[in-house]
Amino acid sequence: MRIRFLTCGGTIDKVYFDQLSQYQVGPPGVERILQELPVAFEYTVQSVMRKDSLDMTDQDRQLVREAVLACPEQRIVITHGTDTMIETARVLLDIPGRRIVLTGAMQPANFKNTDAVFNVGMALGVLQGQTEDGVWIAMSGQVFDPRKSRKNRERGMFEDTTPPGENSAQGS
Repeated sequence: MRIRFLTCGGTIDKVYFDQLSQYQVGPPGVERILQELPVAFEYTVQSVMRKDSLDMTDQDRQLVREAVLACPEQRIVITHGTDTMIETARVLLDIPGRRIVLTGAMQPANFKNTDAVFNVGMALGVLQGQTEDGVWIAMSGQVFDPRKSRKNRERGMFEDTTPPGENSAQGS
């Protein structure tokens, strides 16, 4: 099995410069994560863009969509900024023949206390565990349907917005 990682930037890829009190979106953090882990699958990392997700436009989301459509792999992980991850996921919902999982981080992959490694691992588990094609978000230790989820900025995590008593599984 071969997995394609498409990277868009976001916090997972941020590099901070203390002297300048600024950040830049750096190289894909997932490359370092994968190189440091004993992974038992083949993969390709492809940078689509290096942007904070708040700066992403509809045109940028179309670039992500085009990159997914051009992938020879059927299993794809997209690393993305958390602020607009759901919007990008929704643009990908109607793509057939692909299993796509979006993930990111609340802290940069270069930080010691990052959630990036956990979230990438979760995304890989979702990607390999799903038996159906579709689009999911792997964040905050859970799997979300992008049509029924949101980022709760106050709590710093993603949450399901499915009304109580309704099934939150994708395709239900």
